[in-house]
Amino acid sequence: MNIVVLGAGAWGTALAIAFARQQGNTGTVTLWAHEPALAALLQGARVNGLFLPGIAFPENLIVTGDFAAATQGVAQSAGEIDGLAVVAAPLAELRRTLRLLRQTAPELPYLWVCKGLEADSGLLPHQVAAEEMAPDTFCGALTGPSFAEEVASGLPAAVTLAAADAGFARVMAQSLSGPQLRIYANDDLIGAEVGGAVKNVLAIATGICDGLGLGLNARAALITRGLAEITRFGMALGARRETFMGLSGMGDLILTCTGDLSRNRRVGLALATGKPLDVITRELGHVAEGVHSAREVARRAASLGVDMPITQAVRAVLDGRLDVKAAVAQLMARDTKDE
Repeated sequence: MNIVVLGAGAWGTALAIAFARQQGNTGTVTLWAHEPALAALLQGARVNGLFLPGIAFPENLIVTGDFAAATQGVAQSAGEIDGLAVVAAPLAELRRTLRLLRQTAPELPYLWVCKGLEADSGLLPHQVAAEEMAPDTFCGALTGPSFAEEVASGLPAAVTLAAADAGFARVMAQSLSGPQLRIYANDDLIGAEVGGAVKNVLAIATGICDGLGLGLNARAALITRGLAEITRFGMALGARRETFMGLSGMGDLILTCTGDLSRNRRVGLALATGKPLDVITRELGHVAEGVHSAREVARRAASLGVDMPITQAVRAVLDGRLDVKAAVAQLMARDTKDE
């Protein structure tokens, strides 16, 4: 299979490295960088020094800054899926990248790896894709508990490939799986996306909890009640409950809330020190999707009548309406109820 990864950030680069290792000589893997100068630098240095320093590119990984060239030859023919585009742009750039893909390779099967709800519209990634791409194009989400640095380093990981077309999900999961990256197919696209979106918000909450030194009991409570929030929200949108017990639900939540590589957890840790949000995001140097998703998740949940107190508290902290200690006090003062 020929694969083009559209986006040379940390996760896009990590996936390109992983797929190139697994593809060997049976297919080509191309990494597209938005800026031609960056593409030339990556192709020459054979390492992404900004996001994944010290992790060398496999010899069969090609880097380019030409979008049209990157998608050439990666196509669907005779009903057999032999090419794939992986859109590794942040959610804010998903719509623009899909428009480019529609112009250059409208029939090419594609996956997206961003997580969250689009700003202003509150749409999940598959809903953005439905507005921008042909309805009969094979597509889906690659999501689950996975840090870019570990995947690029070849450490074991397991993720979910979710698509409305169960057959496509199974074919892609089998084709993309390898010794270090195991992929499970799932046809609950809504559930997989909701798990990936809301866990980032809850990771900010857990970072605040740990940054304030509230203890392991408090962290466990946050993660557990956070999973309940994810499940309520997802089911209101049409997801299946069991999806949230899997990799794209509980798995991704646990990793992002407890792993030191988590950008969203680091945002919460910094908020606990009293550092301003704009300074935190600037110093982070990466996109922390939970910062952008908190407002949209809270707003959409309210429109659905779904109770999400932790998410609402995180939103209030990010908006500057509550300080972190007041947010904790507010959550602990809520009326008791059955679990």
